[in-house]
Amino acid sequence: MDGSKTSPDGLDRSLSRLAAAVGLLERAAERRMRHDEARANAEEEFALMQDDRSRLAVELDAALDRARALEAANAEAEDRLARAAETIALVIERMEPPAD
Repeated sequence: MDGSKTSPDGLDRSLSRLAAAVGLLERAAERRMRHDEARANAEEEFALMQDDRSRLAVELDAALDRARALEAANAEAEDRLARAAETIALVIERMEPPAD
């Protein structure tokens, strides 16, 4: 047997290496936990953004539908006003006495 492994100095060195290894393992575990938390936060943010995107798409579709309906109503009102103006012009024309 090697005497350095069983001597107090060898045991101290082994314990120091073990403590260093445990310290490295703890730091690695902490980094991994922070990384996992950051990833979970990023995934949650992404899910929220997807929800917002979906909501905005629905709102945009509704706004476009309203705009199309308003354009159609505007076109119909324009046609009615044009017909009314023509009718008024005909009525005024009939009411005027003929010029001699």
